[in-house]
Amino acid sequence: MANQALSTEPLEIAARLLEMAEAAGVDQADAVAASSTNASTTVRKQQIEKVSESTSRSVGLRVILDGRQATVSTSDISDTALAETVQTALELARVSEPDPFAGLADPREQARNVPQMGLFDEQIPEVDGDHRLAQAMSCELSALDADERIVNSGGATFSTNVSSFALVDSNGFAGTYADTGASMWVEVMAQEEDGQLRNAGWSTSERSLHRLDSPEDVGREAAARTLRQLGATKASTCEVPVVWEPRMASGLAGIVAGAANGEALYRRATFLANREQTDVASPLLTIVDDSTMSNRLGSRPFDGEGVVTRRNALIQQGVFQGFLFDSYNARRLDASSTGSAWRSVGGLPQIGSGNLAIESGDTPPEQIIAEVEDGLYLTTLMGFGINYTTGDFSRGAAGIWIRNGELAEPVQEINVSANLLEMFQRVDAVGSDAQWFGASSAPTVRMSRMTVSGV
Repeated sequence: MANQALSTEPLEIAARLLEMAEAAGVDQADAVAASSTNASTTVRKQQIEKVSESTSRSVGLRVILDGRQATVSTSDISDTALAETVQTALELARVSEPDPFAGLADPREQARNVPQMGLFDEQIPEVDGDHRLAQAMSCELSALDADERIVNSGGATFSTNVSSFALVDSNGFAGTYADTGASMWVEVMAQEEDGQLRNAGWSTSERSLHRLDSPEDVGREAAARTLRQLGATKASTCEVPVVWEPRMASGLAGIVAGAANGEALYRRATFLANREQTDVASPLLTIVDDSTMSNRLGSRPFDGEGVVTRRNALIQQGVFQGFLFDSYNARRLDASSTGSAWRSVGGLPQIGSGNLAIESGDTPPEQIIAEVEDGLYLTTLMGFGINYTTGDFSRGAAGIWIRNGELAEPVQEINVSANLLEMFQRVDAVGSDAQWFGASSAPTVRMSRMTVSGV
């Protein structure tokens, strides 16, 4: 495979399309080009179930004409197809409604140098089918061999990705970067005495091969999570402390990022509206969105509009710091971009997050559990019961009951509920055990009380 870290093709394609658009007389325009090569191998019961490899390449154009904007994309990069793309974009713009906030990013906010961020692992393009197969087989075998009660498999998959992204605009911005990724996942099933099956999975994903968990560790963790569901019962309705395991706690950072979305603020559809620089959480809680971290899946040197990425603190020691913005929503609310625009080839920029992290505290996770006389250790959440406007939270859940400071019996078919502001304010312990799960990181987090109800 050619070294995509050094390829100039995406930048050249985007520049060619932009040149055509400018020649056609647009007021403003930008062009994005993306390519990716994805490969994966899935096994089930130690037999190959699926092997896939695909390569895609596409380019997109956004034009702004008299305040009217439109986007068009194509996977055909011939001159004829690019010329047709420009004409289609112009035709769509002419029939669109004028938008006084439409426009490119402020050139003063755009990146003029692209830093090296460790986004590309030279080993990943060299990974072949034999390696993917061996990793998937080892991962599943480790899970199946963990315990005789593991009786079935949902399969194991090892995947790799090599991508490149380029953006050019009529402000004079031109930037490109390449990145890689690898992931591994397995699911297995254990059998109850009555024959019912319990299933659970585990995964690891990183930009570099050497940072992945070993296939044996992933398999053993999937098996352990499956086995600890055996004998699960329902819990009676009560209000008790809830300890969020790190993987569950990482989702709290995503909830905060969703509520701190500048578009949600414009629509007044977030419980964080009018709460900038006020206490919204326990002083133990700090949550950051940082796209500048080396070798992380949520990192990039510039955002989908060419704006320099940065570290954005969302909650700092309990105080809400502010919202995430792209250029469009920043103009609507008289704010500035936070470098938070994400861009697909075929769409307009949208606000998103980079690497989300709840910062570690000082308390060992064992102590956090030991201090709970009666409560829930939360390991699973289901459903979408979050109202971002009111902050109401109610989701299906499962976990392990805590009795006298120790993990006891598994529980299932329960709901956990509270208001998000109350939940964040009730954080009374943050662990020292932060872990990464893709582009999110969190330690163990304890809330002094939530409502736990049987379903």
